[in-house]
Amino acid sequence: MEITKVAWTAAGRRLTAAAGSVVGERYHDNYDVLHLDPGVPLAVVADGMGDGPGSTIAGSTAVEVFVRSVLETPVGDAPSALRAAVTQAQDSVRQAGRTLDELTGCTLTAFVSAGDASAWIVQLGDSRAYRLRDGLLDLLTVDHTIAWLGILNGWFAADSDEARAARYRLTRYAGHPDAPEPDLMHVTLHPGDVYLLCTDGVSDQLTYERLTRVLATDDPGATVHALLDDTLTAGGRDNATAVVIRVERTVL
Repeated sequence: MEITKVAWTAAGRRLTAAAGSVVGERYHDNYDVLHLDPGVPLAVVADGMGDGPGSTIAGSTAVEVFVRSVLETPVGDAPSALRAAVTQAQDSVRQAGRTLDELTGCTLTAFVSAGDASAWIVQLGDSRAYRLRDGLLDLLTVDHTIAWLGILNGWFAADSDEARAARYRLTRYAGHPDAPEPDLMHVTLHPGDVYLLCTDGVSDQLTYERLTRVLATDDPGATVHALLDDTLTAGGRDNATAVVIRVERTVL
């Protein structure tokens, strides 16, 4: 299992980050895509929809175009810049999909430095972003699925067959014909915070309690390794990808 590690400094905050991905037992190939930037605080995870060429092309295209747009755009008006980056990714994925006779789409979840002691979370689909702060693990993002809406509104029980089927019906994703906008969340970076970006191969297989315990460790590399190992122990029912970012201390 290969784990990538980087360290960043942003407005007096030192951030250490690690990322990794495993194929699991369900698929022969990995349809997740991740980017952990070596130069600036920027991390992205994407999860292709399905197990064909459309899934592969969507994930790689969305991440490549989003990252390029973010790196080429001055911080300035961050919400507008991030929405524009997602729009470019949407356009590129749909363009790529025109040559394929199958669904071409993926999720997109990103952590982007705001240029100060804060960051932006970008959300499209059902990959997730969590934050562990002072022992409390918060899910920062919403799953853009019929399952999320159905359970929230009481359309069906969480453990029902309807909920399981609705889990795969995404209402927003990169490549959607209507090019829906992402959710954006502005978060502060407090010393001791730990952020997790992950695909549903992690969040669907590991409990809230297990995520909380593993994220409480000090080494992001060891944390990623433990999370991915846990997904395999749980059955490896999907590709699993995780990025862990720890706000270690204030740099003097």
